[in-house]
Order: sequence, then C-alpha cells, then structure tokens
Amino acid sequence: MADNYLEYHREDYERKKAAWLKKKRHCPHRSIEKPEDEAL
Repeated sequence: MADNYLEYHREDYERKKAAWLKKKRHCPHRSIEKPEDEAL
C-alpha cells in the first residue's frame, strides 16, 4: 500500500463532507408550527 493511502482517503472524505454541508445549508429549514391551543 502507498504511504499516503489514509491521507488521500481522509482528504476525499473531507471534500465530500464539505460539499454536503454546503448543499445542506442552502436548503431552508421547515419547522413544524404548533397551534397555540394544544388541545387541537
């Protein structure tokens, strides 16, 4: 195995994670609005 095998995979993981987080931030959060009267 190459000496930088783990480093390469770590860098690849970090790149994919950063892309996923960037994509995730652009999606608006949809929160469930609770009615004021909780009996409903």
